[in-house]
Amino acid sequence: MLKRFSRLFSLGVGLVFSGALLVGCSAAAPPPASAPASTPAAGSAAPSSPAGGGTIKVGVLHSLSGTMAISETSVRDGTLLAIKEINAKGGVLGKQIQPVIEDGASDWPTFAEKSKKLIQQDKVAVVFGCWTSASRKAVLPVFESLKGLLFYPVQYEGLEMSPNIFYTGATTNQQIVPAVEYLLKENKKKFFLLGSDYVFPRTSNKIIKLQLEAQGGTLVGEEYTPLGHTDYTTVVSKIRAAAPDVVFNTLNGDSNVAFFKEFKAAGLTPDKMQTMSVSVAEEETRGIGPENMVGHLVAWNYYQTTKTPENEKFVAAYKAAYGEKRVTDDPIEAGYFGVYLWAKAVEKAGSTDVEKVRVAAKGIEFAAPGGPVKIHATNQHVAKTVRIGKVRADGLIDEISNSGKPVEPDPYLETYPWAKSLKP
Repeated sequence: MLKRFSRLFSLGVGLVFSGALLVGCSAAAPPPASAPASTPAAGSAAPSSPAGGGTIKVGVLHSLSGTMAISETSVRDGTLLAIKEINAKGGVLGKQIQPVIEDGASDWPTFAEKSKKLIQQDKVAVVFGCWTSASRKAVLPVFESLKGLLFYPVQYEGLEMSPNIFYTGATTNQQIVPAVEYLLKENKKKFFLLGSDYVFPRTSNKIIKLQLEAQGGTLVGEEYTPLGHTDYTTVVSKIRAAAPDVVFNTLNGDSNVAFFKEFKAAGLTPDKMQTMSVSVAEEETRGIGPENMVGHLVAWNYYQTTKTPENEKFVAAYKAAYGEKRVTDDPIEAGYFGVYLWAKAVEKAGSTDVEKVRVAAKGIEFAAPGGPVKIHATNQHVAKTVRIGKVRADGLIDEISNSGKPVEPDPYLETYPWAKSLKP
């Protein structure tokens, strides 16, 4: 496994430097409502009351400025909510958790710089953060060289494992692959792949093309646009001419707003041509406009509408803390339960020592808002339930299909014969 980590380190560095901006995983959303006045500013440590003698510092590293702030600020809020709840119950090892908040500023070198500060200067026990694949690839060598620990909360393109990262978002077999399988079962055979031009869409679409070839689907078109692209007239014309059964969408950021508005303006409603998005959640839907998204499909592991007793409490607590108009979504939930998983591992280890926590974390379970989650014993990803959803008129998402039970993480798709060419 260490050889694989070494190969991944090289791959990660190459991916970071291969493009001007490798924004990863999920799209931008509208600015959330202002956080309560008690929310600490970037770079500050939130006040806490000692319990049992002292505090345990943890880092919270997200973009609080720049293009990704409109998505990442909400994940920070979910993380702080978990910390507040755990502190109210006595903290960890009899100590209060003290968050040290830093701003990655939507810039991967800044993420690397801030991660070094958190580990070396602030001496945090763990960091909760990052959103983009660029930021994760940038901080990975920092955490490995300085023996730090990162809990990463966002779905991503897979093909990575680091001994210093726990991945609480979905890997490919918990989102991309089952989304394609669902569409094929619904007789959506002809796929048009549309994505932003960077690592997550290109890697995901490479996987999708292998899957379609193996499972009887057909690729009728493939287009990539620069991040921030806003003119989709030509792209929508190409999609119409290709006449796909479904557009599989891996666009990120504000491009989703322009695409879905143009798609609707061209008369391409879901009853005429369906889309499946894997980077559009409740926060993003608010920015795109529910009227432009209603009836379209998404794939995640959690929705605000997910029916569990834990989610009912989570949604109520989140809205009580940040405002009734705020919504929860998959990355927010993953950021939230990641804190609980770390806290349980620390209690089990009896220490915040990174290596001891890593060992103790194997097999740790938690009743998360989206259902039970469990840390895999070797790859440090999380087993979680797959959910296909349909956007409704109010911008929330109704679940229309799920895996029935948590799906074990398979970041290298080793259980899929058609994915053999992806192995490092």
